[in-house]
Amino acid sequence: MELRHLQHFVAVAEDQHFTRAAERLVVSQSGLSASIRALERELRAPLFVRTTRRVTLTEAGRALLGEAQRILAQVRAAHEAVAAVQGVLRGTLSVGTEQCIAGVPVARLLAAFRRRHPDVEIRLRQAGSGELAEEVAAGRLDLAFAYRTRGDTDRLRSVALSSEPMTVLCHPGHRLAEHGAVLALSDLAGEVFVDFHPDWGPRRVTDTAFAAADVGRTVALEVNDVHGLLDLVDENLGVAVVPRHFRHKRASLTSLPLKEADEVRYETVALLPPAQATSPAARALMGLLESGSA
Repeated sequence: MELRHLQHFVAVAEDQHFTRAAERLVVSQSGLSASIRALERELRAPLFVRTTRRVTLTEAGRALLGEAQRILAQVRAAHEAVAAVQGVLRGTLSVGTEQCIAGVPVARLLAAFRRRHPDVEIRLRQAGSGELAEEVAAGRLDLAFAYRTRGDTDRLRSVALSSEPMTVLCHPGHRLAEHGAVLALSDLAGEVFVDFHPDWGPRRVTDTAFAAADVGRTVALEVNDVHGLLDLVDENLGVAVVPRHFRHKRASLTSLPLKEADEVRYETVALLPPAQATSPAARALMGLLESGSA
């Protein structure tokens, strides 16, 4: 099995199309097809179901994909490690992050990294914490800044960055604003909620807290961005339970603390592969963050 076979396989799996994958790899389509057939012969299993419009992975293909991505990530890390020993940091740094993550000035951090390591290409991807954890574990991201995730500790390690209580945001004309005191989760029963999609960290915290308190709630307005959530609360269309630092993003809203603040907390971590698989670029970025140089 050659590395190029795995590279070709991953490209076709990601693009779900032979022609697009061939264009991206700058190889002929016939050469790409021959490479995939050689890999299928060696593994004695078909890897793709081919149609005239697209290709999809077979069960064997799905089993191979994660391993192939990890192997290629390790090969890339090996090349970058040798370059780092020679005094040059180069290659690619792929970073994932949730929106408005607490404790990490992402843009400033990446700018500081670029100034120090101009030969490294920076790639940034925004997603929910669960997806980011999978991307790091699969080797598609070098590291991610996300909500604390209890994942596979053999494939992931986490570095604690910050912890803050959740708070309730509502319109100043809402009945809760008139309450003007610390709220218990039970005080929110029957409210209409604005919240993020279930994979985002703040939503995970809130879902877990309400379930533990045995308080039902209705998320009627589901968004995928912070400003959209604040706009809906600002129009008095619902209330939101969010990390405390969100309150500074919209001065017109009323922020009310939770009685369960010690238990209902948003914890930010850096998710990384095991130490031996962490790329030099990821180590350099974490060094900048931990030193406060960003």
